[in-house]
Amino acid sequence: MTSPTDTDAREGFQALLQAHRGIVAKVAGTYAWHPDDRDDLMQEIATQLWRAWPGYDPQRPAATWMYRIALNVAISYVRGRTRGVQPEPFGDHHGEVADPHAHEHEARHQVDQLHRFIHAQPPLDRALLLLYLEDRSYREMADVLGLSETNVATKISRLKQRLRQEL
Repeated sequence: MTSPTDTDAREGFQALLQAHRGIVAKVAGTYAWHPDDRDDLMQEIATQLWRAWPGYDPQRPAATWMYRIALNVAISYVRGRTRGVQPEPFGDHHGEVADPHAHEHEARHQVDQLHRFIHAQPPLDRALLLLYLEDRSYREMADVLGLSETNVATKISRLKQRLRQEL
């Protein structure tokens, strides 16, 4: 039989997960292209979030806590699956990624180039780009990834420079 605190914990976790389910989906979508892999990664992220739930401090931002766990799980997932494997090139079989309202070929091409660039980056850089594109502050990125703000700023600057060179 479950105690009221077990039920309360489960309900609190489910409410938090539901409120921030976009974080789990975005992270999984960034690190796993195939729908089955994406579903598996989302499930693993949710499992790890539940395991970490007893240590969650409600005084800290939930999104930061969730991003930290989700990105760590995703990075471990990618590292475990890609040892010695070259990244799969981005192509049409990954589904439509361009804005459905963007009717111009050039805009669609730029979005495809950006996705290819992101997918080609090492896992930590992918995490930085995801958080940057989410308009997270350098401080929040540092908290999520366990880096200093200076390190985040340097890495973001270098990623921007590489993106400009490639595009």
